[in-house]
Amino acid sequence: MDKPLAQLLAPKTIDEVIGQKHLLGEGKVLRNLVQKKKIFSMILFGKPGIGKTSIAQAIVNDLSVRYRFLNATVHNKKDFDIVLEEAKMYDGMVLIMDEIHRLNKDKQDLLLPCLESGLITLIGMTTANPYHALNPAIRSRCQLFELKDLERNEIKEGLERALHLDLMKGITFEEDAIDYIVNASGNDLRFAYNLLEICAIASNEKTITKDFVKEVNNRPVFFHDKDGDGYYDALSAFQKSIRGSDPDAAMHYLARLLTAGDLESIFRRMSVIAYEDIGLANPSIGPKVMAAISAAKLVGLPEARIPLGAIVLEMALSPKSNTASSAIDEAMADIEKGNVGTIPSHIHNGNPQYKYPHNFKGSYVKQQYLPDSLKNKKYYHPKDLGYEKTLKQVYERLEKIKNPST
Repeated sequence: MDKPLAQLLAPKTIDEVIGQKHLLGEGKVLRNLVQKKKIFSMILFGKPGIGKTSIAQAIVNDLSVRYRFLNATVHNKKDFDIVLEEAKMYDGMVLIMDEIHRLNKDKQDLLLPCLESGLITLIGMTTANPYHALNPAIRSRCQLFELKDLERNEIKEGLERALHLDLMKGITFEEDAIDYIVNASGNDLRFAYNLLEICAIASNEKTITKDFVKEVNNRPVFFHDKDGDGYYDALSAFQKSIRGSDPDAAMHYLARLLTAGDLESIFRRMSVIAYEDIGLANPSIGPKVMAAISAAKLVGLPEARIPLGAIVLEMALSPKSNTASSAIDEAMADIEKGNVGTIPSHIHNGNPQYKYPHNFKGSYVKQQYLPDSLKNKKYYHPKDLGYEKTLKQVYERLEKIKNPST
């Protein structure tokens, strides 16, 4: 059976990898490691089809090291045992592992001591956020590298490489047909290769037109524009519609995103909106969003649209407050500028001068918490709406106790 186009075009060295210049460009971290013939355990994470496997394969090829490839879901404990025994035989080995976020406890128990001793150097790959999905013990032993979405011109570069293969000899794709494939790919180079190959094989014509590609492709492309940014514009419009309390627009953009099928991006954006835009005006929205996301994951598409539609309507109609995100941003800006000061000695760990608030009436006692250089700093500026109206009253009452003259 012939190899798929995506495999034929798999890069053999890091010089052949498309995109990810922030990791592989001149002077960048992964290129420097390869040039110095060094490798450390790492996790490559990002969306499907943007080069995780390609980079892992290219690194081991460039370094000419022994390696094995395992999938955390597909391969069983016996497969892991075999790799570990082989690593002992050769005094070390690189293990490339796909879907590492699905590694179960038995396999983790095998792998962790080998990572610790250096017997195994791990290159893990995942589409999940490793800060949430990856076992902390594995994560702490690896460097994390996020792969970025491929640009439109990078997808096109890959397709142009494909058109020079013998497989494509005598076949011509019209320019707008290539542009359509680029737009349809959703920044997934593997998908672009597969669509190009299917079109080349399925057509009886030597020239492939955009109309023929549209017949073959069943993936929606309406969310892309000529610059390839339409999908991110839809995510932005989704958030801004909720922030602007327009439930109809929020439904429209949710529908567009659901049709694209990228639930993870929807989940992440909803989680941000709950705390950035609604925040303390309706603090119950955070747990509700998490519950809706859990339900959506449980039932999957197309039923996922139902819990998501319900919570997005509530989000759009909720009172809005950005005071929490503004407060932490302002506090972090002070830290970055060096406005930190010395922590007051009475709130140092174990200092007997600390006044324990629960021992006082109303669980409040007047004492300074901020450093002297920031003691009058106000990061939180409450709004007089929704639940935050109650918080504002509490905040103002405490301020009067702290500063009775104001």
